[in-house]
Amino acid sequence: MPEVDYELYKLITVSGTDAHEFLQGQLTQDIGRLAGSGGLLAAWCNAKGRVVVIIHLVEFNDGIGLIVPATMAERVIQRLNMYRLRSKVEIGAPDDQWIDHIDTDLADPAALIRAGIPTIDESNTESYTPHMLNLDKLDAISFSKGCYTGQEVVARTEHLGQSKRRMMRYEADQESVAVGARLSNGERDVGTVVNVVGRDLLAVTPVELHEQSLTIDGISVTPRGLPY
Repeated sequence: MPEVDYELYKLITVSGTDAHEFLQGQLTQDIGRLAGSGGLLAAWCNAKGRVVVIIHLVEFNDGIGLIVPATMAERVIQRLNMYRLRSKVEIGAPDDQWIDHIDTDLADPAALIRAGIPTIDESNTESYTPHMLNLDKLDAISFSKGCYTGQEVVARTEHLGQSKRRMMRYEADQESVAVGARLSNGERDVGTVVNVVGRDLLAVTPVELHEQSLTIDGISVTPRGLPY
């Protein structure tokens, strides 16, 4: 079991008679699947289809819990309230520990990288589409539900049948890589680091290069594959 950092995430609750309908119109996940699921991944996108944050959804008796990176909690609450309009929902951040509602492996940044599950926080928000982050492969997107924010871009990418740039796991030969660093293939920049812990990292790069070693400012990074 990893050593849990209780400051890593925050729990946001969305309750009220319109909670399910409200979130159905905001998130990539089908909220109807949440009941009895034990928790689901979802993305909240902006109107251009870029991921604002990735959310771990959990069900409560009186509402839905959104577990998000702590640095994103205030922003998520503010923006959800902007979209609330006349919906009968209440959005808040209770004192309950989020760790009571999530697998501890999902609270371990290194384990998340090994699992190929990206973290989107203030360092990389609104930089990638869901397909770039493999969220379709992580069962975080419903392609059969109704409209939601950014849905048009996400659906278009899916219907085209391919995404030329996707996330891959790499191992660097040094530990000085930072989020946002550029990956290069020779003289050409080809990708960006999404998350990094030690020498392990997730980066969005061209699918055609996923079996090739790349460099980051002279540091060699080798593809290590993903479990899906």
